[in-house]
Amino acid sequence: MRLLPLFLMVAVALSACGIVESKKIDYKSAQKAPTLEVPPDLVAPTADDRYAIPDTQGGGTATLSTYSQERKATPAASTTLLPTEEKVRIERAGSERWLVVQATPQQVWPVLKDFWQENGFIINKESPATGIMETDWAENRAKIPQDVIRRTLGKVIDGLYSTAERDKFRTRIETGKDGTEIYISHRGMKEVYTTEGKDQTKWEPRQPDPELEAEMLRRLMLRFGVEKSRADALLTQQQQPEQARIVQDAGVPVLEMDEGFDRAWRRVGLALDRVGFAVEDRDRSKGVYYVRYIDPDIDNASKRDDGMLAKLAFWRSKKPQTSPQLQIVVSEAGEKSRVSVTGTDGKPADDKTRNRIINLLHKELK
Repeated sequence: MRLLPLFLMVAVALSACGIVESKKIDYKSAQKAPTLEVPPDLVAPTADDRYAIPDTQGGGTATLSTYSQERKATPAASTTLLPTEEKVRIERAGSERWLVVQATPQQVWPVLKDFWQENGFIINKESPATGIMETDWAENRAKIPQDVIRRTLGKVIDGLYSTAERDKFRTRIETGKDGTEIYISHRGMKEVYTTEGKDQTKWEPRQPDPELEAEMLRRLMLRFGVEKSRADALLTQQQQPEQARIVQDAGVPVLEMDEGFDRAWRRVGLALDRVGFAVEDRDRSKGVYYVRYIDPDIDNASKRDDGMLAKLAFWRSKKPQTSPQLQIVVSEAGEKSRVSVTGTDGKPADDKTRNRIINLLHKELK
């Protein structure tokens, strides 16, 4: 205790010498990434021959100049290059934006995985077959107040500070007419007090942040080789408002959208990601998304810290996800499109579920 005042004085002095501007986004996952280990029976990786000693037998040359010329004459092994600036563009419909990259999904997938990991996220789910990649919950450390003590102690004991918000992102890719389409959707949770004495809290969903999605798209464009000035210009282009409304079709509520099938299909897929539906499969030729609703409490359970005793209670089982599969059908209606909700195999869904989903989609697409 005697040393505490002296330590604080030193902390203030040190922090005054190292003040840096905090970033807008600085994510740190709530979970630690698994350590990669090479299995013992795995074949050893192929060695790079850039530093191999040239063979001097059989009349071969060993001078540095000759060896360098021989390497320049030998074609390098083919590698997958990132798309150039001209091959990446941004599309928009209303407030929604997505990237179109002139590359195959197989080329885009590893770039996306590296992108999220470089930004401080852990990949929680990935399904190349359905083109969906989802991060784990993470905290934006840039929202922590940067006072003098925080800047100093945070370098030593960073875990002492946290925010009351968590974010996760879902990336969905589809093969379009002009290349691979990349969609990024945000989901957020916030910690709120449940008692007047503020001694108990719970996590509840918060509204998706389109500006946060746009920032991630901008960073992803930079990852694909687009210059910063061009990426900023593409994101700030004038938006064209789109409209959607709930109408009756034979006494059944459906969502009518003022756009053709292609754009309606893209926007509905992005809206499903935002409102918390797990897209298990999709069939664009039939205009059908096969989805299940994700319970926010179950989805948020992965980041809860229940303490050491709760972690030792391995016999406790988590509540299973038992929501039924539904079909979100997008169909053409002249120059417009309509979105309807059905149950399994096209059977009618119950009125409460159907109306709730239609209202959720309308809120996102109107």
